[in-house]
Amino acid sequence: MKKAFTTALLLASFTAAQAQLTTTASGTSVRARVSERVGLTDISIEYGRPAVKGREGKIWGDLVHTGFQDQGFGNGNPAPWRAGANENTIIEFGTDVTIEGRPLAAGKYGFFVAYGPDACTLIFSKATSSWGSYFYEPGEDVLRVQVKPVKLNELRERLTYQFGDETDSSATISLEWEKLAIPFKVSTALQQLQIASFERELRGEKGFDPHALQQMADYLQEHDIRLNDALTYIERAEQSIPTFGVLSSKADILRKLKKDAQADSVMKVAMERGTAQDVHSYARRLMATGKKQQAYEAFQQNYKRHPDAYLTCVGMARGCSAIGKTKDALKYANLALPKAPDAANKKIIEDIIAKLKEGKQI
Repeated sequence: MKKAFTTALLLASFTAAQAQLTTTASGTSVRARVSERVGLTDISIEYGRPAVKGREGKIWGDLVHTGFQDQGFGNGNPAPWRAGANENTIIEFGTDVTIEGRPLAAGKYGFFVAYGPDACTLIFSKATSSWGSYFYEPGEDVLRVQVKPVKLNELRERLTYQFGDETDSSATISLEWEKLAIPFKVSTALQQLQIASFERELRGEKGFDPHALQQMADYLQEHDIRLNDALTYIERAEQSIPTFGVLSSKADILRKLKKDAQADSVMKVAMERGTAQDVHSYARRLMATGKKQQAYEAFQQNYKRHPDAYLTCVGMARGCSAIGKTKDALKYANLALPKAPDAANKKIIEDIIAKLKEGKQI
């Protein structure tokens, strides 16, 4: 009897297991997930992907109803489209964002669309566990924005969400199906997020790393914000590594704080500690910002310290040319030519000499 019971149990288990075999999607809809990081913000969308299946021309305004309609099932409320198939379309933002310029807090939302041929209303809802929009409740809406649909030249057989027009702080998400796209722009407060991220990291072991402190100071200086804090960070870095890079960063911050005399004093020390490459790069940066006389003086100081170096001869050629001393520039270019370290650099100097002989600036 015990053996017969065991055999029956095994057969029942086998029958149940047969019902659980994995199969491919039926062809009507597949579940998908797409995600991307925009700046420091993770964005993900989970949705059902229905197919056109020969219904071209019968999707928008037909299969996808216009506006808000009672779908004949559920709570009876006029409802938008589920923006996909089957379960809720769910969109999640890792930080606060703006949607078409409107603020939306970090979190997970049910996503719905009230379609219109000229304008679509996008709805971000608290409801994230519904089946479709049959039980849609307008009171659960967190944000509504309107956007214009865009015609597509090519058929999108299966509904898809795509990220495009990415920058370091924004992206356009586009719902595309059949021959229509519904795009909306998502923007993030990258600057505030980046600073908050840096500050969290600097409360740990990185707060003792002068390179990390300099990175924070440089970020604030480059974005021209919280300059007094930037000065504090760079002075903490200076206590550990008073290098050319740290000191030149400090000088940049002091100049933005209108403390030019202090900046000049700091930069004088930096120039004395910098390598030939450090000073040459600094002078090139001055040239790029239109400070030709200051660049010439930096090239000149570098040459006096390293008169036999190829790099400083090239620097003097560039510095002299920038302030109109073409003959002197040609002299230094000729001095640089035999010092060129390789064929590529030799070609650069030959081109510079040719331009200077024609009276052109380099």
